[in-house]
This record gives sequence, structure tokens and C-alpha cells, in this order.
Amino acid sequence: MIRALKKHFLGVLSGDDALDRACRSIPEEACHEEGWNLRTNVCSGAASKLAEQIAGPNLILPWLFQLLGTPVWMFGFLLPIKQTFSLLPQMLVAGQIRRLAVRKWVWTISGLVQALCLLLMIPAALWLAPTLAGLLLLFLLLVFSVASGTASVAFQDVLGKTVDKGHRGKLLAQRAFFGGILTSLAGLLLNRLQDSQQTLKPILFLLFIAALLWALAALFFALIREHPGAIKGGRNALAEAREGVKHYRRYPGYRSFLAARSLLLAVELATPFFVLHAGELLQLRVQDIGLLVVAVGLSQIVSSPFWGRMADSTSKQVMVRSVQIAAGAVLLALCLSLLPFHSVQYAGYLLVFVLIGLADSGVRLGRKTYLVDAVPTQDRPTFTAFSNSMIGLLAIGTGLLGLVAQWLGAEPLLLVIGSILLVGIWACRRMPEADAMLDEVIS
Repeated sequence: MIRALKKHFLGVLSGDDALDRACRSIPEEACHEEGWNLRTNVCSGAASKLAEQIAGPNLILPWLFQLLGTPVWMFGFLLPIKQTFSLLPQMLVAGQIRRLAVRKWVWTISGLVQALCLLLMIPAALWLAPTLAGLLLLFLLLVFSVASGTASVAFQDVLGKTVDKGHRGKLLAQRAFFGGILTSLAGLLLNRLQDSQQTLKPILFLLFIAALLWALAALFFALIREHPGAIKGGRNALAEAREGVKHYRRYPGYRSFLAARSLLLAVELATPFFVLHAGELLQLRVQDIGLLVVAVGLSQIVSSPFWGRMADSTSKQVMVRSVQIAAGAVLLALCLSLLPFHSVQYAGYLLVFVLIGLADSGVRLGRKTYLVDAVPTQDRPTFTAFSNSMIGLLAIGTGLLGLVAQWLGAEPLLLVIGSILLVGIWACRRMPEADAMLDEVIS
């Protein structure tokens, strides 16, 4: 009876009450471990997502650079380095990951490397001159980003091997949901720390906590019960790139996905520019960053269950709705300058951050679920690495957006981002559903 109740509980946790359900896309032995893998994966995701928020390049690292007094030009390199070096090198590792029968250790080691990079940022900030400290912090962010990209390839492969189709969106949603709760609490703490003192101690404390969280996330991921898989077909980076180009030419559905994802990069890079616009409009204090973190965390809490259920039904529509919400956030931000009262503008901008948090969460969950569901297990690392590498190349040019903001101000930049998002809505609608991405073949 106890075993039956446990089985039923795991079925409810995974969103599936059909106790006699046959696994559709993972081996039978992996199916028996799915409940355990769901829980450990969610715990790992909650820890890593909180770590990303309290030590990320969009809000927290710029604050550190400001406190250190590093040259202003270094601020513009934070997000381009994070995006480019977390995506571009994936082609180098995808073929090597294919040679491994058990691939969870790639994510585990990458998580530990990320923890080490954050720990090394602490003495760099304490002991080095501002310019040298800024350069070393950028280098550590580069290494951190390469490890993050390596983990991304391994994650999607492990997800496809250990969690059945129809449950993956729910798992990603649960990771974001619990991460959002922890992020909101961290934002409140961050606000209190900022109110109390303008020294390095609060942010160095956050870096230390984030490093511990990455180590904890790595531990949980190591506990996933991944059964050995096929190790045939390993390729070097050049062969992997050729294979990716072949897939790109062969499948029109894959090309449509890449076009849409390229445009949706604007959603993932928009947050710092909203911060810039809010600063120009409202003269935000440093203390207000904590409230912005809370707004993003609350958006993850609200949206994650909804996005997860929708993604398991149609991940394409998750991407469509997300980019529509992002476009709405841009429109709202541009309209706030027309409102008469500062308090109303401030409340409106908190809503803007809730909306962009909803959109960002949906885009990330939708595109991950889409590609995992669309691609066979043996080809998943190649499809993932090729798409991420192409987006990484595009991310190199995003530093130009900072120059637009510096020369023209934030509002013209938001107009550019809004225009890109409108094209993104059209591109997402043109995509096939995930199950049909590889149906059309050009020989």
C-alpha cells in the first residue's frame, strides 16, 4: 500500500495520474526513476536560478562595477560576454558529450566551475585596483559563461534521457517556480542590505552565497539517476558544425525555429535597457534594484505553472505569447512618460518588470521544451549546440545596442527592441509545432 501511495504521489507531482502509463520517449528502466529525477532536477534548478539572479550580469554585477569604480566602458561588455561565451563554444563540446554514456557529470563539473569563478571574484574585488579588478571580473565571467554553455548542452540531453515527453515543460516550470520564490525573498534581502550600507560587503556576501548555491545545484544534478546511453557518433567541432549546417539546410522547420529564436534574443537582453530607461525616467536609487529583483521573481512564480502546462501541449504557443507580452512591456514603458505622477510611473515600471519577467521565463522555457521535444535523442546535442552557437554569434553584436543607448538615449533603443519583437511575433507564428519540425525534409 505504501508503495502504491508513493507511486501515486509521484504521478501527481509529475502532473500525470495515469499510473500504468507507458513511457513514450525514454527507456523503461529510466521510466521507473522518473519521479526521483524530477525532484532532484527541480532542486538543482531552483538553486541555480536563484544563483543566477543574485550574481548575474544584468543587475548585480553592474552594481559591483559601480561600487568598485571601474571604467564605464566595461559595463557594456557584461551581457555580451555572458551571451556570446555561453552559446558560441557549445559546438566544441557537443561532439565530445556524445562520446559519454552518462552525461550528467558534464553539468555537475560545469556547476562547480561556475561556483569557483564566483568565489574568485571576491578577492579580485577586495585586493585589486579598479581597472585591473574589472578586467579580471570580465575574464572570470567569460570562464563562467563557457561553463554555463557546456552545462546547457548536457542539460537538454540529460532531460531528454531521464524525463518523458509531456513532463518536460512541467519540470522546467517547477524549476522556475521555486527559483522565483527564492528570488523574491533574495530581492527583499537585497533591498535591506542596500538600505543599510553602500559598501562592498553586501555584494561580496551575495557572491559567496551564489557560489554555494551553484555547488548545491551541482550536487543535486549529480544525484540524477541517468542510465548509460549510446556513445556512437562522437565528432570533433568541425564535423559537428558540418552536421549542424546539414540539419539547417535539410529541415525548413529548424530554420524557422532558428529565425524565431534569433529575434527572441531581444527579450533575453532587454532587462538592462529597461533599467537604463527607468533610471532616466524615475531617477531610481540603487536601493530600488532589490524591488526590481522581487518583481522578476514574482513574475516567475505566477507564470511558471501556466507556461509549463502550455509547453507540454504546445511549446510554440508559449514562444508566441511570451514575445507578445514582451512587446506589451515595451509599449507600456514608452507610455509611462506621458503619465503625470511619479508614484504612478513607478508602479507602472514595476509592472513592466513583471511583464518582462513573464516574457523572459516563457521564452526560455518554450524554446528549451520545443527543441527537446522536436529532436531525436541521438541528434539532440548537435541541434542544441548548433542553434546556441548561431545565437552566440548574433550576441556578439549586441554591444552595439549599448552605443545606441549612449548616443540617443533609452527610448529610441526601446523602440528598436519593440520593432524586433513585432517581427518576432510573426516569426514564431510561422514555426511548425515541435512534433512537426522535422517532418518536412529537403534532400
